[in-house]
Amino acid sequence: MRALSSLTSLRFAALLGLMLGALSLNEARAGNPLELNFWLSGPRYDGNVADCDKALPTIANQFWEKESSFWNSSLKITGFAAVRETAFRPWQSDNIPRRYCTGEAMLNDGKMRKVHFSIIEDGGFAGYGNGVEWCVVGLDRNWAYNPACRAAKP
Repeated sequence: MRALSSLTSLRFAALLGLMLGALSLNEARAGNPLELNFWLSGPRYDGNVADCDKALPTIANQFWEKESSFWNSSLKITGFAAVRETAFRPWQSDNIPRRYCTGEAMLNDGKMRKVHFSIIEDGGFAGYGNGVEWCVVGLDRNWAYNPACRAAKP
């Protein structure tokens, strides 16, 4: 009896799958005016992105957190020098506004390393506030921006 009920449910699932598959064979249509204009206002970017100096504490904190948590390293950024903007909205104006910056980071091991970073409008957690993406040359251990942090530049 149990085998009969599982066979019946299997047949029902197969039939339901075939019916839903047949319904999806219709050609795609454009949205009607209500679908196009109902709360789909799109992103509204103002281009208000913080200056390069505002991101430095975030970079230092996130660097220490990454190095201590994931790489079991005691490296910390102790200071920054020669921080400058390299580009602002380098692509067409419809893209998310970003300010690209570069500078030198002094680490507690006594070495100066290049750091490339971008500040992104509405790029913070859940789209709230400015977000920061950064890369320290020579310490991109998971190769997220390799080679030599080139993907962190515009």
